[in-house]
Amino acid sequence: MTDARRVAVAAMLGARSVAVVGASARPDSFGARMVTEALRSSARVHLVNPRYRRIGELPCVPSLSDLSESVDLVLLGVPDAALIDQLRAAADIGARSAVVFGAAHGLGADVASIATGADMALCGPGCMGFVNAASGVRALGYLEPDPLPRGLISLVTHSGSAFSTLLRANRGFGFRHAVSSGQELVTDTADYVDHALDDPDTSLIALLMETPRSVTRLRRSLLRAAERGVPVVILTVGGSPRGRLMVAAHSGALAGESAVWQAFCAAVGAVHVSDMAEFTDTLEMFAAGRRSRGGLIATVHDSGAERALTADLAHDLGVEFAALSAETTATIGARLDDGLTPTNPLDVWGTGTDTRSLFGACLQAMTDDPSVAVTALAVDLVAEFDGDTAYADAVLDVAGRTGAPLAVLASVPSAIDRKTAQQLRDRGIAVLESTRSGLVAMAHLARWPLPVDAPEHLEQRPRQSSGNGFDLLADYGVPVVPTGTADSLDGALTAAAAIGYPVVMKTVGVEHKSDVGGVLLDIADDDALQRSYLAIAENLGPSVTVSAMAPPGVEISVGFVRDDAFGPLVVVAAGGTLVELLADRAIACPPVSRRRAAEMLDSLRIRPLLAGWRGGPPADIAALTDVVVAFGVMAAELGEEWAAVEANPVIVSPDGAVAVDVLVIPAE
Repeated sequence: MTDARRVAVAAMLGARSVAVVGASARPDSFGARMVTEALRSSARVHLVNPRYRRIGELPCVPSLSDLSESVDLVLLGVPDAALIDQLRAAADIGARSAVVFGAAHGLGADVASIATGADMALCGPGCMGFVNAASGVRALGYLEPDPLPRGLISLVTHSGSAFSTLLRANRGFGFRHAVSSGQELVTDTADYVDHALDDPDTSLIALLMETPRSVTRLRRSLLRAAERGVPVVILTVGGSPRGRLMVAAHSGALAGESAVWQAFCAAVGAVHVSDMAEFTDTLEMFAAGRRSRGGLIATVHDSGAERALTADLAHDLGVEFAALSAETTATIGARLDDGLTPTNPLDVWGTGTDTRSLFGACLQAMTDDPSVAVTALAVDLVAEFDGDTAYADAVLDVAGRTGAPLAVLASVPSAIDRKTAQQLRDRGIAVLESTRSGLVAMAHLARWPLPVDAPEHLEQRPRQSSGNGFDLLADYGVPVVPTGTADSLDGALTAAAAIGYPVVMKTVGVEHKSDVGGVLLDIADDDALQRSYLAIAENLGPSVTVSAMAPPGVEISVGFVRDDAFGPLVVVAAGGTLVELLADRAIACPPVSRRRAAEMLDSLRIRPLLAGWRGGPPADIAALTDVVVAFGVMAAELGEEWAAVEANPVIVSPDGAVAVDVLVIPAE
């Protein structure tokens, strides 16, 4: 963020003086709500509306030009018809920032031009405003909790409804800043993240995003968060085809697919979550302040059936339980009733004797185990009619003896005893309100900090960005089959003679060549090549490539494609004719490290084929990894020049990886 942007955003979020344009004395009106919230704020308040001389105890002036001072922030609660004039008036008096609550339909360009021309920060349009709990500034057009739950989270959300929901969540976290950012015509998520990181007391950043904006700056900001050790939890929406259409209609910009968001989060070390339940459970898990030393999760249960259900859910979610040491199992086993087994997840309930001591001892043993990163007491935390507090007491006993992450994992939110939950939260114990989302939240904390790519670049040297596709691949170190091009039979014969039979002939300029008979394999001699060329030329045109036959192996597609919002993305997928059918793919933001390339390959459903399926020889994974890394460098260097470059298939055999076909699409 430039110095001017940083200063403007700081002036907005820390405003010492506010003008409320559209202030009203009419009860329950938007203008009245703005006034109510402004008067709860720490800032000096000025009211603007030509219809009033006073509202309550405060004077009200006809226009911004009548104010006695230049203000830091102007709240614009006016209809679209008056918006441009009022925003221009704010700029004219030297206001540092503004909040535009309305939709500003058809006015976006003018709003952005006025604000940027005056170096103003601008929240909105189409937003709920913001609260700075650290300084006491409240810039809202809707009534929100007062006081706001205070904590160390900086929240930015594109959804106004989610903004209000999170402020009212009654969970074990609170906020330093909470921003409903709306359309972000001027000030965007990257600006808010940078402001949060300038605040040394921000220890957790929460983002709910419909639309990727200023992705390059956002990536830089999130990498800064990773360097500072500040966790970032991101919930994205609009990943399904229907969801993308809804987001496009709602905000005027198309959201990235879920897989692309996941790739972006992986590149910057952010935690990507899938829904509001996972979002809030993950925020509570991190906000508790206890950090993982590395490892997997462990759970202690009072029910065999719920333990089995938890294990089933964890399996479906890909959440792994830690393997306990012999010392831990011996310690736990000595405390269990007959018939119970010291395993993870652990069922402790036997006779119910001395519950506090028994559960506390088992929790302690779990948290002390070096393979366990996060431990939870998995009980429903219902109200006990006999006043028994043993479960909560057991967790609090252990919490007082360890700094390891602890939680209570409940399964039915509506059954949770709120008083007991609050007692636990007040002592820094997360209460997770769903088994499914809670397990994933525990796993997120167990894996954090997430690794950020430190890519190994190939040798830096001048490279070509034009020529045929095979030349481009070879220039980036991707092995290719010897290939020649021809526009006539004589040219094809010459190419085959130089390469040596047998050869493959392919038509040029067709994406799905095999579907239209444009690929002829194992051409053995000149006569066979003549027949092959004449058949292709008659049906598909005279331009062909002639290539050496590649060894048999597993077919993989490796390439990059340029996304309008995120820029170039590296894509690895099941290759050949199966690429669309299987939809088996992995995506990463370039450049790509060898670690990340290996993760992409491991995530493919066809990965067992590369390992040697049913007695087949294992493929050269290292060579394929080199190809993925090379495409990452190519994407980073040439992503502006090419809309897509794809090698499909890359044939991976025990002896290496070689590209046998390539598709290149220039950028418009």
